[in-house]
Amino acid sequence: MRLLSFVYITANNRSLTETARKLESMKNLKYFLPAAIWIIIILVLCTLPGRDIPTNSFLEQIHFDKFVHFSLFGGIVFFLALAVYWQRKRVSPALLLLFVLISASYGLAIEFVQKYYAEGRSFDLYDALADTIGAIAGVWVFKIVIRLYEKHWLKK
Repeated sequence: MRLLSFVYITANNRSLTETARKLESMKNLKYFLPAAIWIIIILVLCTLPGRDIPTNSFLEQIHFDKFVHFSLFGGIVFFLALAVYWQRKRVSPALLLLFVLISASYGLAIEFVQKYYAEGRSFDLYDALADTIGAIAGVWVFKIVIRLYEKHWLKK
């Protein structure tokens, strides 16, 4: 009987520990909410039908859409890195590289979605290139923002 009680108590303690870990990891998900919202916004914007996208000859001449791609996919890396920083107060270079690869891959996937599923849209390799360069720039922006944050706000 004592053995059964011991097994029951041990199992209960393990399940309590597991439950506490799950709750802790769910609390940490809130840090990723801005990144998740940003990723969804990108999906919505990049899959709009071509006829719903406003055109302007000047903006087309200067390839403004490349700047938009650059900014959107740099934002993914920035928000993902920020989420990890808020939790750990540090982001490893390997994790930053992973975020760049995820963002660039997402950009390439969006281009294929545009080609095969979005009405009036097409695959543009230069958009994918702008996505990738933007993702790399997202690392630099993140590092600059964190450096400024640590220098000016943490020391006060």
